Amino acid sequence: MTERRDEPVTGDVIEAGDARAYTWEWSEIPGARGRSRLPWFGIFLVVFGALLLLRQLFPALETAGSLLFLAIGLAFLVSWLINRGMGSLYLGAIITALAAPDLLAAANVVEGPGVGTACLGVAFLFIAGVRAASGAGWGWQAALGVILFAIGASSLAIPAMSDLFWPLILVVLGGILLLRANASRRT
Repeated sequence: MTERRDEPVTGDVIEAGDARAYTWEWSEIPGARGRSRLPWFGIFLVVFGALLLLRQLFPALETAGSLLFLAIGLAFLVSWLINRGMGSLYLGAIITALAAPDLLAAANVVEGPGVGTACLGVAFLFIAGVRAASGAGWGWQAALGVILFAIGASSLAIPAMSDLFWPLILVVLGGILLLRANASRRT
């Protein structure tokens, strides 16, 4: 009897020692398991329509060309809320952060140099917070988020100072890392 590659393969394993039983399944059917049944286009249409309605309520958003990108980012975040896929979390947070500066400027909330960098920092801090809440730890996302937010916020607060301040900080941090690496190599 030949095994068909288009049908799932299953099996049971029973051990005699402490009476353990295992069940397993393996399938090579593309999309058979783990395939998202999420109606992406429907989610996008709902989010984009809601944003267009918000634009009617708040005419300042009329000039914001980022509503489409915001809708895409929010659709990914909705997908993450439903499926808990990390790819959707990263895409949703980053795309939403890239759309946010234009919308914040159009709504007269904040604008200027550093807003985009600060928004990306918030996105990575959000990702780090999700990781930490799920027990995976803060990860590199927290460090990157703090750095991006600090650069963006300082650029907003004192634009002239940030042009010299952050390059100097980066040179000092890089020098410290090089000295530590050199010291550990000698021991």
